Amino acid sequence: MGLENLKKLIETIALLRSPQGCPWDREQTHKSLRENLLQETYEALDAIDKGDDENLKEELGDVLLQVVLHSQIASEDNKYTIDDVAKAINDKLIRRHPHVFAGLEVKNSDEVMVNWEKLKRQEKPERKSALSGIAETLPALLAAQELSKKAVKSGFEWTDVQSLWDCFRSEIEEFKQDVEKNNKKGMEEEFGDILFSLVNVARWHGIDPEIALIGANKKFKKRFQLMESMASKDLAEYNIDELEAFWQEAKIKLKHMENNLS
Repeated sequence: MGLENLKKLIETIALLRSPQGCPWDREQTHKSLRENLLQETYEALDAIDKGDDENLKEELGDVLLQVVLHSQIASEDNKYTIDDVAKAINDKLIRRHPHVFAGLEVKNSDEVMVNWEKLKRQEKPERKSALSGIAETLPALLAAQELSKKAVKSGFEWTDVQSLWDCFRSEIEEFKQDVEKNNKKGMEEEFGDILFSLVNVARWHGIDPEIALIGANKKFKKRFQLMESMASKDLAEYNIDELEAFWQEAKIKLKHMENNLS
């Protein structure tokens, strides 16, 4: 497999960043490109969710562009190059897969993951807490999921799913108490606890809460937009009973459409 096109991309980015290149590209920094990297990643995820291979190819190219751009910026400051980036990840993969590259025997993927975490701890001795290594820039839902997973690996887990549900109901009651007191600060804190406990409910049942919420958002958007298409005037002009009737009709229509596609 040749790497000619990858080399051409690296050369193109270097030219764009040069004095003979593009003023916009020359002005970019790691910080100014931060949102671009995030946006391109989400667009790639959207292509994956839609099963759109052609679009995914394009979006992966956009993600790769960001990697090469950041590497080029670093190389201009004599910090590291794209080759250093590739070497670092390749070395890490080899270290983290001793069952492939060093003759270690493992029975299944669970043992692979246990060994992976063990090797991570050995590589990062400065991380004293089991909760270290979670990026502070993660969306709150993803961060909660990672915090929960790491805590469980240290044995901090509910004894059974019933105790988890009891915790969830307790958090709801505490939230209601602060609502009755009109305690905004307390309400915010308790609502956060409700969400965190729900993340644990999802984890317990093997559900990714981020993916679940993305699905719920898409479903709501489809139903609401179908309601808008069915209405003869602005939705704000209908009363709540009429809106509920539209909502139920939209649910039935979308369900029928989904069944016809399956």
